Amino acid sequence: MDVLYFAWVRERIGVPKEKVETTAATVSDLVAELSAREGRYAAAFADISALRVALDQELSDFDAPLADVREVAFFPPMTGG
Repeated sequence: MDVLYFAWVRERIGVPKEKVETTAATVSDLVAELSAREGRYAAAFADISALRVALDQELSDFDAPLADVREVAFFPPMTGG
């Protein structure tokens, strides 16, 4: 699946997008897998309450299943103005 990172998440991880092979069943499982990779991922996902996630461009929750998902995007909450 494609995993996209935006704003400070991208800055901490160092890439805007990557292809990830995963056995994760949920978004939380994916976060755990990514966090275990390297310190930069652990730093980006240290406080998931400060993050939002979208699955195939639809806002979702961290307990959402990843079955048949093609794209996961992580980003901080946005404010309008």
